[in-house]
Amino acid sequence: MLRHRRSVTAALALGVAAVVLGPAVPASAHVSINPEEAAQGGYGRFAFRVPNESDEASTTKVEVVLPENAPVGSVSTMPVPGWTVALERRKVDPPVQVHGSEVTEAISKITWTAAGDAGVKPGQFQEFPVSMGPLPQTDRMVFKTLQTYSDGNVVRWIEEPAPGGEEPENPASVLTLTAAPSAGASAPAAPAVAADDDDDDDSDGGAGTALGVAGLVAGLAGLALGGLAFARTRREPAARP
Repeated sequence: MLRHRRSVTAALALGVAAVVLGPAVPASAHVSINPEEAAQGGYGRFAFRVPNESDEASTTKVEVVLPENAPVGSVSTMPVPGWTVALERRKVDPPVQVHGSEVTEAISKITWTAAGDAGVKPGQFQEFPVSMGPLPQTDRMVFKTLQTYSDGNVVRWIEEPAPGGEEPENPASVLTLTAAPSAGASAPAAPAVAADDDDDDDSDGGAGTALGVAGLVAGLAGLALGGLAFARTRREPAARP
């Protein structure tokens, strides 16, 4: 009877926990950029990571729109097996400075399209690498993305996340940009303790060398005096009885 009561109590506790906590629901994956942080003014290699959220259809096209308020002078793509890529351009005013030259056009959109059966299958993801720079002098870049499936469904990852706020249902990819290190910044000085240790080692080594030389000279002088005394003894005649 006692064992039966314990079983009933445990079952009731589990039931209450299930009602209160609810079923575990996995977080929705979305298109993202990796890495998510870079320095202003530099160049970087990034990858747009596209997961497939469909149970049956494959992802066949990915369109990434570059932000108009943060143009980049140089954008290049890395080949993705089974996919073709197309770049769209737009006029930039004012021009963007790249290696001392003014660039009046910038990439506005990158479109990857799967050929044949190369689409992103259910349960898989694909990365689309790009190189960009120099990165603009702004806090962040927002990349709105359209993800097209083989069944015609289009997911629009275009909602701009608010800093410090909750993530929207269909968030756009965000690249956070940090201030570049100051050009006049000097390297930190070496610790003073290390310099003192080196000086002590040098002085100890010099003193030891000097003592060794002095001892060698003293030894040679003693040998010379001993040889002279022995020679003088051999030259003097032995005393008569």
